[in-house]
Amino acid sequence: MPRHTWVAVVVGVSCSVGGTPESSPPAWQLVWYDEFDGTTLDAGKWVRETGGNGWGNAELEFYTDRTENARIEGGNLVIEARRETFGTRDYTSARLKTEGLGAWRYGRMEARIQIPHGQGLWPAFWMLGDNCAAVGWPTCGEIDIMENIGREPRRVHGTVHGPGYSGAQGVTSTYELSAGAFADSFHVYAVEWESGAIRWYVDDTLYKTTTTRDVPGQWVFDHPFFIIVNVAVGGSWPGNPDTTTIFPQTMRVDYVRVYQRAGGGGGP
Repeated sequence: MPRHTWVAVVVGVSCSVGGTPESSPPAWQLVWYDEFDGTTLDAGKWVRETGGNGWGNAELEFYTDRTENARIEGGNLVIEARRETFGTRDYTSARLKTEGLGAWRYGRMEARIQIPHGQGLWPAFWMLGDNCAAVGWPTCGEIDIMENIGREPRRVHGTVHGPGYSGAQGVTSTYELSAGAFADSFHVYAVEWESGAIRWYVDDTLYKTTTTRDVPGQWVFDHPFFIIVNVAVGGSWPGNPDTTTIFPQTMRVDYVRVYQRAGGGGGP
């Protein structure tokens, strides 16, 4: 797929005093956003998911609904992972989702994020098919817009999971910084998703395109998906925190935005 010349415009979209982006990229319409400019998390846009069951990945955190773990601060959503006993777990964090409040078929989903750092940290910005409760995972489909594991400070992953290519067999690619670490500053992570193709971006760089021809099973990405942002602690992929891991750790999200092509796609 050719690179679209409007991507740099998307990254540079500015905000008005009221927190609403002033303009959409050419041929695209801003259909949903959260600029996190208020004082509390917007319960009309986000659900605080809770629990400490390992989430299928042997994770160590308990996701809570407390402001200690997810709050609005300085114009950002702050997700804070802490070392503390809660329930049967020794760590707490937060996992926020738009399920039941917003789901979209196709579009450009982007967020400007500064991720945490440290062994055992696992920040992510991703999507699940909104039919997950009915058909289960991975048949519902999963689109990982950005994942990072703490032992790889210069690398982020973009992945799709579906029937026949899930978990460690997900269809994936990576983007690496030439210097520094992703935790050092904010970056814009995005996918452009359309019928038969998904493209991954970091800032203004396209680094991966996956099409129906690239998956070894059914393409399950033609129905609405909802958005998730979270910071996991530990798990089978990142491994556990060690003596080098400093807590608390925070992921800061400047904004999350959803664009769709004018006259196309499906809204919440």
